[in-house]
Amino acid sequence: MSLAAATIPAPSIEYSQLAPMLIVFGAAVVGVLVEAFAPRHLRRPAHLVLSLGGLATAFVLTCVIAGSASIFANGSPGHNAAMGAVAVDRPTLFIQGTILVLAFVSVLLIADSAQDVSPFAGQAAAAPGSPEEREGLLAGLVHTEIYPLTLFAVGGMLLFPASNDLLTMFVALEVLSLPLYLLCGLARRRRLLSHEAAVKYFLLGAFSSAFFLFGIAMLYGYSGSVSLAAIASTVSSNTGSTTLLFAGIALTGLGLLFKIGAVPFQSWKPDVYQGAPTPVTALMASCTVVSAFGALLRVFYVAFGNLTWDWRPAMWAVAILTMVIGAIIAITQTDVKRLLAYSSIAHAGFILTAVIAASAAGLSSSLFYLAAYGFTTVGAFAVITLVRDPGGEADHLSRWAGLGKRSPLVAGIFAFFLLAFAGIPLTSGFTGKFAVFQAAVAGGATPLVIVGVLASAIAAFFYVRVIVLMFFSDPVPDGPEVVVPSLFTGTAVGLGAVATLVLGIVPGPVLDLANHAATQLFVR
Repeated sequence: MSLAAATIPAPSIEYSQLAPMLIVFGAAVVGVLVEAFAPRHLRRPAHLVLSLGGLATAFVLTCVIAGSASIFANGSPGHNAAMGAVAVDRPTLFIQGTILVLAFVSVLLIADSAQDVSPFAGQAAAAPGSPEEREGLLAGLVHTEIYPLTLFAVGGMLLFPASNDLLTMFVALEVLSLPLYLLCGLARRRRLLSHEAAVKYFLLGAFSSAFFLFGIAMLYGYSGSVSLAAIASTVSSNTGSTTLLFAGIALTGLGLLFKIGAVPFQSWKPDVYQGAPTPVTALMASCTVVSAFGALLRVFYVAFGNLTWDWRPAMWAVAILTMVIGAIIAITQTDVKRLLAYSSIAHAGFILTAVIAASAAGLSSSLFYLAAYGFTTVGAFAVITLVRDPGGEADHLSRWAGLGKRSPLVAGIFAFFLLAFAGIPLTSGFTGKFAVFQAAVAGGATPLVIVGVLASAIAAFFYVRVIVLMFFSDPVPDGPEVVVPSLFTGTAVGLGAVATLVLGIVPGPVLDLANHAATQLFVR
C-alpha cells in the first residue's frame, strides 16, 4: 500500500474552473431528487428555479472565469484543468457562454406549459367522465422529468468542446446524447412520430458513437495517448503509423460531423427535428450544434492542426455537399420543421467554410456565426409553437397560408427570422455569412465561397416562398389559431428577435469578443 501511495499521485482538480459545469450537473442531480420526492404540484416550480437559476449562475461563473487574470496571465492561451482532461481557454469559454444563454432561452420554451394545454382546453372540457378525469387529461400534458434531462444534456454540451483528450470527449458525447434520445420521444401529440424520431436518433447516434470510439482506438494506437496535445506532438515528430493516423482522423471526424448534421451524415436530422417536441428541437438546433462545432474545432485545430493539407480536401467535399444538398432539398419540403432542419444542414456547411480556413479568423468567425445562428433558430422555433391547429402545431406549410392577415405581428417576426437565415443585410445572418466567407477567402478557399454564395441564393428562394405564402396568399377557411404567447414564450421570441437585429446592425461588440477569444486559438 505504501509503494502504491508513493507512485500514484493524488488527482489535482481545479474545481473553481470547472464550476459552470459542476453547477449544471449539480442542478440536474437535484432535479432528479425533486422528481422522485417532491409532490406533483411543487415539481414544476422547483424545476424552474433549479433549471433557470442553475443556467444563469453557470453563465455568470463562466464570465468570471473569462475575466480571470490568473488563467490568461503573461499571454497564456488558457489552462488545462482536471489533470489535463478539460481545457479552460477563451474559445471554450465563449462557446460555453453561448450554450448557456441558448439553453436558458430553450428552457423558457420548455417551461411554457400554457402552449401545451391551450389547444386542448376545449377537448378537456368536452371529455366524458368526472372532473377528476378531465383534470388528469390536462395534468398529463406536463412532463416535469424533461427539466433534469435537459440539464444533463446541457452539462454534456459544456464538457464536449472543453475536452482535452478523446476519452473525456467520448464521455461528454454520451452524456449529451442519451438525454436527447429520451427528450425526442416526449411529444404528447403525434406520439408515434416522436417515438420514431427518438429511435432513429438513438440507432444512428449509436453507430456514430461507435465510429468515434474506433477512431479514438486508432489514434491511441498511433500516438500511445488519447490526449489531443500528445497526438499533435506525435504528428509533429512524424512518428507512428500513418495508416492508423488517417483512419483515426476519418472515424473521429465521422462522429463529429454526424452531430452537426453534415452531409452525408445528415439523414437523421429532418426526421428528428420533425418528430421531437418543438422546444426540444430548438434546444438541439441551437445548443447541440454549437457544442458539436466547438468539439470539431478543438480536435481539428489542436490534434490535427499540423495536417491541414491532409484533411482540408475531404472537408472541402463535405462542406460543398452540405451547403448544396441542404439548400436544394429544402425547396421540396412541405413541413416547416423539416424545412428548418434542411436549413440547419445548409448553415452547417457555411460554418465549415470557416473551419476549413484553419486560422484565427476562421475560428472567430465560426464563434460569431454559431452565436448569431443559435439565437435566430431558437426564436424561429418559438414562433412555430404559437401557430396551432386543434390537433397540435400547424406544421404543414399549407396551414401557414394567409397567416400575415390573421396575425401580422407573428408572421412578421417569423419572416424576419427567415430573412436572417437567408443572410439579408441588417440581420445577424448577413454579418455571420460575411464573416465566415471573408475568413475562407483569406484562407485560400475562394471557390468554396463561390459555392456558398450560390447555395445562399438557392436557400433564399424557399425562405421567400414561405414569406410570400404568409402575406400574399388567402387564408385557409379553417386556418390555424395563433396562441397568445405567455411570458416565457414571449421572452424567447423577443430575445431571439432582438439578438438577430442587434447582431445585424451593431455586431461590433460580439465580433470583438469572438476575435479576442480566438487570438491565441486553443490551449494544448
